[in-house]
Amino acid sequence: QVHLVESGGGLVQAGGSLRLSCATYGRTFSAAASGWFRQAPGKEREFVAAISWSGGSTSYADSVKGRFTISRNNARNTVYLQMNSLKPEDTAVYYCAAHVNAPSTLVYASVYDYDSWGQGTQVTVNS
Repeated sequence: QVHLVESGGGLVQAGGSLRLSCATYGRTFSAAASGWFRQAPGKEREFVAAISWSGGSTSYADSVKGRFTISRNNARNTVYLQMNSLKPEDTAVYYCAAHVNAPSTLVYASVYDYDSWGQGTQVTVNS
């Protein structure tokens, strides 16, 4: 397992941007596929974006395609989620997750595929 710490959440107006960061601690970060999920009050945790440990493969939920971008810097042990054109329906707690010892090109979109989770960071988008 790895230890994950998210940051970068906050309050923003609709149409604005935020960049979330997920700092990862542990020797296996570079072999860990990573993902971002979110959970709004009263709803289940849902997939947002994922990236392979090599960074060469990505996947996005339809609701965020074209607006969000996931990336990683393995030298800094950090995964990012750039969120543009934010909408009120993007309001949620955002969680970073890691799947250690993953094949270099695979991405994962299910909560059940991840074995390490951060504590979450709140994103609120006002209309």
